[in-house]
Amino acid sequence: MPRLESLEPGSLRARAPNVIACVRASHGHNRFVRRAAALCAALVGALPALASAQVKIGLVLSLTGPAASLGIPARDTVALLPRQIGGQTVEYIVLDDASDTTQAVQDTKKLISENRVDAIIGSSITPNSLAMIDVVAAGETPMISLASSAKIIEPVDAKRHWVFKTPQTDAMMASAIAEHASTHGVKTIAFIGQADALGETFYAEVAKFAQLHHIGMVASERFNRTDPSVTGQILKIIATHPDAVVVGAAGTPAALPPKTLRERGYKGLIYHNHGVGNNDFLRVCGADCNGTFLPASPVLVAAQLPADHPAKRLALDYIARFEALRGPGSVSAFGSYTWDAGVLLDHAVPIALKAGAPGTPEFRRALRDALEATHGLADTNGVVNMSATDHLGLDQRARVMVEIRNAKWVYQPR
Repeated sequence: MPRLESLEPGSLRARAPNVIACVRASHGHNRFVRRAAALCAALVGALPALASAQVKIGLVLSLTGPAASLGIPARDTVALLPRQIGGQTVEYIVLDDASDTTQAVQDTKKLISENRVDAIIGSSITPNSLAMIDVVAAGETPMISLASSAKIIEPVDAKRHWVFKTPQTDAMMASAIAEHASTHGVKTIAFIGQADALGETFYAEVAKFAQLHHIGMVASERFNRTDPSVTGQILKIIATHPDAVVVGAAGTPAALPPKTLRERGYKGLIYHNHGVGNNDFLRVCGADCNGTFLPASPVLVAAQLPADHPAKRLALDYIARFEALRGPGSVSAFGSYTWDAGVLLDHAVPIALKAGAPGTPEFRRALRDALEATHGLADTNGVVNMSATDHLGLDQRARVMVEIRNAKWVYQPR
């Protein structure tokens, strides 16, 4: 029999002596005693199933491959997530998708069919998260993505009904870039991004907001995450003489375009996607990223935020917890997105438990509904107000403009 110590006081563990006394008292032969014995036996027989009730959360993270700098902080944050929610123990099962869409799909199928998880967190990157949508929808298992693209959750159709996310959308961040560029006199802009869903969706948003701010788009180039060089693309961009260049990429591969721009003598403004918000990117890009900008999670500059910023207190709390685990200066936005997924589940699981036990379809459906009904919940990036048409729930307070100076994130007040 599973250990009853895993249950909360006041539950079956606290009532177990009464159950044992009942069984002892039911020894006898008259009809009443036999009926009592049967009832007691049924209760005792239910103990193993109830005692082993457990919420299972699967995580599909990019722990190896080009996106490892995004997945590793997420994995490290798992150690900080709650081990008990709503009186139920929580098990976290972490799988590595190796920054590969096919592996992400296989991991998701395994978590649903073999591990029978109640929810999935991941993947770390947009292409993998998009590839996982069909699987979680078919398995009717809620998913909280850690990737940026709005296409992961928009529009909320029959499949995305099951999908949520914690990072800011590409539209939120592209609008911040266009606003900043406009106030700095930028009239023309060029784009270089990853040749995948992240690059394409971010380009579309940058082009849209550039037009709204009367900024001309003069070039658009792509590169693969594993490319050793982007010299050809950068030479084409420089030939158009843009006032600014936007890099739509994530993780350490995103350092290649700004480094090449600097090598070729480019003097204009350089902007990054918020997918570079970790120290590995700073290390790889080095001095070539000094004076460049990015719209970012408030977590990166939490200590520099105004006292009334809604994310400041919780972001500082997460930073203290993470740095106690991994050391000073180790925090990144990608770990905070995982922490915020935990905040969402910590809020939603107790509500879902009213509808069914963990491991059941009823619980998973109720968990999805509870996530969608989240309102006024503060986390490390802002305040979450979800709805049937918004499975992110963050507003413009969840983004800040940051400048990179001497391998440090520096908050840029508006």
